[in-house]
Order: sequence, then C-alpha cells, then structure tokens
Amino acid sequence: MTVTAQLDRDITPKGADYDLVRQTIERISLDYRAQPSLEDIASDLGVAPGRLQKTFSRWAGLTPKAFLQAVTLDHARRLLGHEGLPLLDASYELGLSGPGRLHDLFITHEAMSPGDFKTGGAGIAISYGFHPSPFGTAVIMATERGLCGLAFSDPGEEQAALEDMTRRWPGARFSPDQAMTAPYVSRIFSPEQWNADQPLRIVMIGTDFQVRVWEALLRIPLGTASTYQDVARAIGKPSASRAVGAAVGRNPISFVVPCHRALGKSGALTGYHWGITRKRAMLGWETGCLQAGTSRGA
Repeated sequence: MTVTAQLDRDITPKGADYDLVRQTIERISLDYRAQPSLEDIASDLGVAPGRLQKTFSRWAGLTPKAFLQAVTLDHARRLLGHEGLPLLDASYELGLSGPGRLHDLFITHEAMSPGDFKTGGAGIAISYGFHPSPFGTAVIMATERGLCGLAFSDPGEEQAALEDMTRRWPGARFSPDQAMTAPYVSRIFSPEQWNADQPLRIVMIGTDFQVRVWEALLRIPLGTASTYQDVARAIGKPSASRAVGAAVGRNPISFVVPCHRALGKSGALTGYHWGITRKRAMLGWETGCLQAGTSRGA
C-alpha cells in the first residue's frame, strides 16, 4: 500500500486512550534524558504498566521502550553529527550511563554453553555464505539463534577463510545457504539499517574466558579503541593481557564484535587475524560513520 492510499480504518485513539497515548509521547519526548522506565511513566500517569504497554503498543505500533529508544537515537545522531560532540559527552547528554549503552541499542548477544565449545560444536547446525562487503568477501556464518561467525577474505582466498572458521567448531554441521546469511550482510554493513527496535542477534561460541573478553570488546564504543590491558582490567584480570590478546585473536565474529578496536600497550595496531590493512580500513570506515552522524557499537 502506498503512502497516499486511504486507510481502511480510523486509527486515531479515542477518549481516555488518546489522552494516555498523547501524555506518554509527551513524557518521553520531553524527559528522554531521564530514560524513564515503563513503570515510572505508568506511575506518573496513574495507570497500570500493563495497560500502558498494551494501549501504547496498539495505537503507536511499538512499545514505550522502543519509542524511547527511537527518540534517544534521534538525538544521538544530532549530537554526534550536527553538533560534533564526542561520543562520551553525547552519551551523558542523552542520559545514558556511558557510551557502551549506545551499543546496547543495536545488538543483543548470548553465549552457548561451555559444553557446546568443548565438544567442538557437536550437533550445532551452522549455515554459511559468501557476500561482498566494504572489507572484501565476507564469510557469514549463522545458527537459527543468530550470527555466530564473520570472517573476511581477499579474492581467491574464500575457501581458506571458510576452512579457518569451520576448524573452530569441528563437530558442527555446516551447510551453504546464501539466502539465510544475506540479511546479516545488509544489517551489518548498512548503517541506515542499524535499528534499535530490531537488534542484531549474535551467538558466541567459545570458552568462558573468551566469551568474557568478547563481551568486553562489545563495550568499546564506536570511534574509540582500548588496549589489551584495558580489556584485561575490564574483565577483572589485570595481569592477563597476553591471554586477552589470544582471545581477541580468536574472536569468530569479526567487526561486529570489534576486536579491531583492541590495540597493543603502546597504542600500536598490532596484529589482526584478517590483516592490518583491513583493520585500518575498519577503523577509518567507523570514523566516517561517526562524522556522518551515525551511532552504532558493533
């Protein structure tokens, strides 16, 4: 249906419902810096949280939380793009606890059990596909629960990149499925599709220590970098810089889990599993996204 077509029903809220929706929109639009919860808004308006959730979702087409996220992100784009605020300053201006919260709006993750990793992913079905990306051919790997692998290759090296990934989980069942993996490429490399209401789901398959390191990488904001020592401190292992470096190097979801933002002690780029040139390109691409007013944590 085109935007000029007539609606087949009147969706204007009536009576008390209209007032409730209007007041909720006003409260969120004016007080987004406070990041009010559903319970806070419901209490202020004198209604039950369940009624507010149901009524607002029915009339607005999204939940109060999703509307708050959309308002927050709209202001984030303005602060980062038009006003040029640093990411940390923009985060606090938006009422977020820190820049890592901006990332949380775009991605959600879970980890498979340590047993899944110890058995080499036995019984796990993984689909894969080869797709063009800004950083060469992307090898996308996904389970029914979400993205579990992202690798890169130069022309003619696609098979080697695939084999590198499949060796990580020798017990898993791999099958080619371009149609299944294609949507991930679009979501990952198209900033206009970074959607807070539909966060990208990723699945981490690794040891407990590796998963903790990868989760710490997810908290490194777009446009910034951390050293291995910073990451080690973040996971409560300040003397484990070397082990952290090894876990960073084993990150199976390149770019999305931003191991390219991890640097050596002196700030040097150090190694990168898919090549230093590609690491430089990723950091430059992300800087361009920030300058264009796009905010994302992947």
